[in-house]
Amino acid sequence: MDYPHPPAPSFLFDLDGTLIDSVYQHVIAWRAALSAIGIDLSVWRIHRRIGMSGGLFVHALLRETGRSLSREEIQELQLAHAAEYSKQIDTVTALPGARELLAALTLAGVRWGIATSGYAATARPALELLGLPQDTPMVTRDLVRHAKPDPDLFVAAAALLGVDPKHTMVVGDSVWDLLAARRAGALGIGLQSGGYGREELERAGAYRVYADPAEMLARLDEVGVRLDEVGAWQDEEEGY
Repeated sequence: MDYPHPPAPSFLFDLDGTLIDSVYQHVIAWRAALSAIGIDLSVWRIHRRIGMSGGLFVHALLRETGRSLSREEIQELQLAHAAEYSKQIDTVTALPGARELLAALTLAGVRWGIATSGYAATARPALELLGLPQDTPMVTRDLVRHAKPDPDLFVAAAALLGVDPKHTMVVGDSVWDLLAARRAGALGIGLQSGGYGREELERAGAYRVYADPAEMLARLDEVGVRLDEVGAWQDEEEGY
């Protein structure tokens, strides 16, 4: 039977907690930055907001404390967080299977990109950790109007790849990733490597949940990638 070929799968990856093991470094950095201005919050409260855009993150935490900050003070707080995070950068590593997962997708001719709520200054160095070139498709907070849970990052990353967001799968470790994925019209895949549980990720919209990139790689067939058809999608698109 003759019918239109379905679009090849494409993947949009979050960065922190999804490809690199950096969530708790961010938590500690935020705690230090907040403590410096007299805001003392438990680590778990900070962790629950990781993955949101920096501005929303700060506003959400301030709401819990009853404090208010000016726009300039919030910007200074974000800079303080970046400085504290840079002190811990040597402890950040690629998550198990992250390099291999991206390499397998590339070999199979599957398009993929990275979309992160982090700014380029803190996100770009992660490419070296993952063994990726600097021209890897990546959208950072600097490039969009709003970050997660708004869908802008994923919509922009899909545009960068030249694909329709509704034909992509978003891979993320937080509920904010998955909420943004739903708003972009994409399917969501949750990873537990950022500290969220399976049920939380599923409630936020994940149709598959894996422990980390290594488990996702071992089960790529469940998300529609057939590694025994290496290059097949590329051949179809190029008319071979």
